[in-house]
Amino acid sequence: MENLIKELGLSDQINGISTGSIAWEGKSNQIESISPVDGKIIGTVRLATREDYDKVIHQAELAFKTWSTMPAPKRGEIIRQIGDALRSHKDALGKLVSYEMGKSLQEGWGEVQEMIDICDFAVGLSRQLYGLTMHSERPQHRMYEQYHPLGLVGIISAFNFPVAVWAWNTMLAWVCGDVCIWKPSEKTPLSAVACQKIIAEVFAKNNVPEGVSCLVIGDAESGKWMAEDKRIALVSATGSTRMGKSVAVAVAGRLGKSLLELGGNNAIIISPDASLDLAVPSIVFGAVGTAGQRCTTTRRLIVHENIYDAVKEKLKKAYAQIKVGNPLDTAHHVGPLIDKLAVDAFVKAIEDAKKQGGKLLCGGELLEGKDFTSGCYVNPCIIEMDAQTDIVLQETFAPILYIMKYKNLEDAISMHNNVPQGLSSSIFTNQLQEAERFLSVSGSDCGIANVNIGTSGAEIGGAFGGEKETGGGRESGSDAWKAYMRRQTNTINYGSSMPLAQGIRFDI
Repeated sequence: MENLIKELGLSDQINGISTGSIAWEGKSNQIESISPVDGKIIGTVRLATREDYDKVIHQAELAFKTWSTMPAPKRGEIIRQIGDALRSHKDALGKLVSYEMGKSLQEGWGEVQEMIDICDFAVGLSRQLYGLTMHSERPQHRMYEQYHPLGLVGIISAFNFPVAVWAWNTMLAWVCGDVCIWKPSEKTPLSAVACQKIIAEVFAKNNVPEGVSCLVIGDAESGKWMAEDKRIALVSATGSTRMGKSVAVAVAGRLGKSLLELGGNNAIIISPDASLDLAVPSIVFGAVGTAGQRCTTTRRLIVHENIYDAVKEKLKKAYAQIKVGNPLDTAHHVGPLIDKLAVDAFVKAIEDAKKQGGKLLCGGELLEGKDFTSGCYVNPCIIEMDAQTDIVLQETFAPILYIMKYKNLEDAISMHNNVPQGLSSSIFTNQLQEAERFLSVSGSDCGIANVNIGTSGAEIGGAFGGEKETGGGRESGSDAWKAYMRRQTNTINYGSSMPLAQGIRFDI
């Protein structure tokens, strides 16, 4: 790990504030980045003070004046170079993400690839920040709409995707002409610092002013500064519904803009004629990937009663083959939970499910021994439930899959939608009518609805986000870029008279 830290240009003493370069001093008010893989300290990070934060915001305001006037294709070219820099550091950065967060190495590399993909997307977008032209009701007038950058964009990211979701926001915001202030999770600060180092080198080569890329490492208090700061036009926050509600209230109180990506309680419906060869691998990956710590994790499985027993047995056999262990070993499918608090939540959820009538079908143990020294490893489990009780309606950030029966599609969709969250959803069926019913206005109420693929995993090209307590935001592809810009309607009179709207006459 020492060689990895060195390759990424890091140190074991890291300053938690940056406006484009990293400083390596500071001894007080520190936090330690502790790997859930082995419980060892990776590095120490100094938390930003309020004075630090205000200096960063001031620097960002100055940088915006230059960055926003740079032609968008030029900004796109710089982002292309960032994508290339990430490609050259993919192996090392992916390993750091895996070690600091605990996800499998394949997922760590995959997360860096998502960053590269959104860079590629942003490069193309730099030449497609389009508006609209409309016909005016007044003669010799032209109307059109255009988009301008918002200004300062604050990004609050979560531990489960230490770098990818930040990149989804940042690369689009940058290509739109905004400058970004990033508050990463205090559980995964080193991955953020590594990204800042990589980007700082690219910016320096292109004479980009300090302040376009800002990093503020802190606890919930620094997130509150950002949410309440009138200088920040948009706050994009990823995390729990509880956190998102507090951000939304603070930002709305100053009439700012917020983009929220919050909790998910995602379900898959298995139709009686579904291909189980497709369904079972999707279910297992969706339920245990990232140790159940994805917002798109499959948490509920709603199976038709005619195939319920067959699906249950196939899943039990599949779960028996899951290998839990050090995520840097590619032979392992599942790594640790992020910390012992997450383990406690896992244990409590299983206990509550049993009290509410659940039957533990497999897994659920805490793993101990020389290969699990951090105390953060658990065995993914399946719990059979007769109904969607209180615990099933909650999102537990852990590898727990609740399995239930249904009789007809209407009942299944009702069960599916009867949760507070609305992020990702899926149905496995070979019936066109069932697929279209699930995707219709009276079907899934989620922001993402899939047919014959699982709930977990999102392509860069599509807008990512959900409804209800998931927050309603959209990130990544499609026209999600519009969230990072302000719309302006323009009317030009190229004639010699002044016709007033609706034919009003006002002679003077």
